[in-house]
Amino acid sequence: MGEVTAYLGLGSNIGDRDLNLSKTMNLLTRSPEVTLERSSSIYQTEPWGLVDQPKFLNSVIEIKTSLDPINLLAHTQTIEEGLGRRIGLRFGPRLIDIDLLLYGDQSIFHEQPNLQIPHPRMHLRAFVLIPLAELIPNYVIKQFGPSVLELSENVGGQEGVVIWHMTTP
Repeated sequence: MGEVTAYLGLGSNIGDRDLNLSKTMNLLTRSPEVTLERSSSIYQTEPWGLVDQPKFLNSVIEIKTSLDPINLLAHTQTIEEGLGRRIGLRFGPRLIDIDLLLYGDQSIFHEQPNLQIPHPRMHLRAFVLIPLAELIPNYVIKQFGPSVLELSENVGGQEGVVIWHMTTP
């Protein structure tokens, strides 16, 4: 298998959130099978699900990888654990969260290790769609219908997503 373009959502709301995102990108690309292509701006966002917690910093990155989806997921989970992420409350505070959003144009469902691509709730999350629309505005995710940009313009919670640090082209 050759290289595939994949999109990862990054989020942090504990400790030095900027540093957590930066460390995550560096650790992801230490693997020779992962190359960082582009990154969205970083957004400060309201928590989703469990709202009584600190605000998040979120971004989306575009990578090229020769890892298959299960091994890419394992790689991201190893990084989360290495940075000190502990499994806690669902939608609760986290030092780092790495979500595999898209992997090429593939649709994947594995009960073990709990892998679904495209990410099953990404179309409901402004903190994913707005940064993803920076990178691939015209891309259509067939499971969700319109383009990423159209999804981002119509998703709830947009007012809770503000630019923290703009990426320069």
